[in-house]
Formats: sequence, structure tokens, C-alpha cells
Amino acid sequence: MAPGLRHGDWLLVLWRARVRAGDVVVARRPDRPDLLLVKRAVRREPGGWWLEGDNHSASDDSRVFGVVPEALVIGRVLGRYWPWRRAGMPGRGAG
Repeated sequence: MAPGLRHGDWLLVLWRARVRAGDVVVARRPDRPDLLLVKRAVRREPGGWWLEGDNHSASDDSRVFGVVPEALVIGRVLGRYWPWRRAGMPGRGAG
């Protein structure tokens, strides 16, 4: 499955926006807070959000580091704006 985002994509992020299941979000990795992740919010759990990458075979996500505390979820991705030819919302497995 092709990743929905590629290295060099620029994203428009609404900081501290309300997150719902299915949203693509930017979050800090719980075990490495200096590292930003772009993952899909799958479900709210006690203590935070369960986040998964759309490309399950190539993703470090909540299956590796567990629930991400709400305070580490930075914002909701509104869309990709660069490169222009790929502008729009990254879809599940879209390339």
C-alpha cells in the first residue's frame, strides 16, 4: 500500500483543534517527544488517542508505543498544500 504522505509534503495543520476518530493528526511520539508524527486518530482511549499509520506494514504507531496522551496531539491536518500536483487531503493509502 502506498503511503498517503511522502517526504517533503507540506501540510496545513489546525493547532489544538478538536480531534475525531478518522482525522489525520500531528502528534509527538510519547517515547521520543522531540519527534513529530503524522498519523490517523483511530479511537479515543482512556488516557489519550490510539494512532495508526495508514501503511500498517511500515508504520511505528500506537501498536508500538501505545496510547498517545491528549496533550501530545498537536493538531488536526486540514490538507496537503505542497507539492501542488498532490494538494488535497491525504487519504487512506492514497499516493
